[in-house]
Amino acid sequence: MKFADLGLSDELLRAVTESGYDTPTAIQAGAIPSVLMMRDMIGIAQTGTGKTASFVLPMIDILAHGRARARMPRSLILEPTRELAAQVAENFEKYGKYHKLSMALLIGGVQMGDQVKALEKGVDVLIATPGRLMDLFERGKILLTGCNLLVIDEADRMLDMGFIPDIENICTKLPANRQTLLFSATMPPPIKKLADKFLSNPKTIEVARPASRNENIEQFLVKTSERGKRDTLRDLLDSEDLSTAIIFCNRKTTVRELAKALQRSGFNAGEIHGDMDQSSRIAELDRFKAGTINILVASDVAARGLDVKGVSHVFNFDAPWHPDDYVHRIGRTGRAGAKGRAFTLVTPSDDEAIDNIQKLTGYQIPVHDTGKAEASPVKREEREEREPRRERSARGGRGGKSRAEPKRTEAAVEKPAPKPARKADDRKPAPAKQRQQDDDGPDDGWNGPMPDFLQFGFGT
Repeated sequence: MKFADLGLSDELLRAVTESGYDTPTAIQAGAIPSVLMMRDMIGIAQTGTGKTASFVLPMIDILAHGRARARMPRSLILEPTRELAAQVAENFEKYGKYHKLSMALLIGGVQMGDQVKALEKGVDVLIATPGRLMDLFERGKILLTGCNLLVIDEADRMLDMGFIPDIENICTKLPANRQTLLFSATMPPPIKKLADKFLSNPKTIEVARPASRNENIEQFLVKTSERGKRDTLRDLLDSEDLSTAIIFCNRKTTVRELAKALQRSGFNAGEIHGDMDQSSRIAELDRFKAGTINILVASDVAARGLDVKGVSHVFNFDAPWHPDDYVHRIGRTGRAGAKGRAFTLVTPSDDEAIDNIQKLTGYQIPVHDTGKAEASPVKREEREEREPRRERSARGGRGGKSRAEPKRTEAAVEKPAPKPARKADDRKPAPAKQRQQDDDGPDDGWNGPMPDFLQFGFGT
């Protein structure tokens, strides 16, 4: 099946072809015809299956007919995070370039005044996070009575973040006879209850068992110790034939410290976490996409919605607290049919977390054989003095080996710091609500210029 067989307009097919696609993924082939027929739909698909285009493409054709009115968006897409909302906006920019549609993005970290001005002009597509949308609604800056198409994306993530009451409230503000699309990687009981309440006779499309193993991703556990984690990671980065890699940590402080340690060791590494303002996050992601850096150290704020072609490796420097986060982390590689490798560094204290991950995925993750026992700190220093690190070059073009070669010097060797005493509270992760606040950062504080793709409106 080709995109031309799905009933999309010639202008839309032209934009899709120019983006390099001609064959839809399973979720796209199943969802697009149903959306075009104005049916309610539930889409259950793992990350990396192309579900964003499965609602963006038909929405563009549906909205091609009609006119936007001031403060009354014609369609609404709800996303749990700023990064996901920005990704959807990029999709509308890319595929809607031959349509005269307007768009607004309501997210934290962007000046509210600019968002209000865009709404006053009228928008065809409103992409929003629930918190900012409710804020503007309560201020009387937006009306939802003209919104006839609603998309609830990443519904299970909305549940994790405590947004379900906001979504229920928003649904009551929209017309009762609207079209509603719900997408989720999993279907826990609260999401099923939400769907039963607000969707009318929906068609369900499931392209893979939720949380099942992605056969395109080779997964490994790497046994190490708390003191030996950095050395273990550096050995993996040296030995793996990586092009681009994302390294996930559980805490923002770990992200910052690890990124600096890798830079001192000669790696082209950057960082992204919740303490960075939105413009800084976008700038760092742009550097990663452009190849200025080929290693990105990230907190879970980037685990969902980060879509970069050609990510060959994912490394879990910390075993994730929640098994669902593991699925979304490693899903940054092995996307759209490509192959990828995922390594999780584990210490004895991670046994329970790994057991939960394996129960969720139904897969016994093999232990990676490094071929050598862990060296003592003294022997590691002696080894690094004998084997200077090779100079890393910038990563190559698309499709080839692009890992820059490392440079090890005496100055780059980090002597292991003494392990600090752990407080009792450190032995357990913070409550989910508190962790989300820690990872996502504040919902305001924009202090940079507006990036081009966040500007409102597209297509001329």
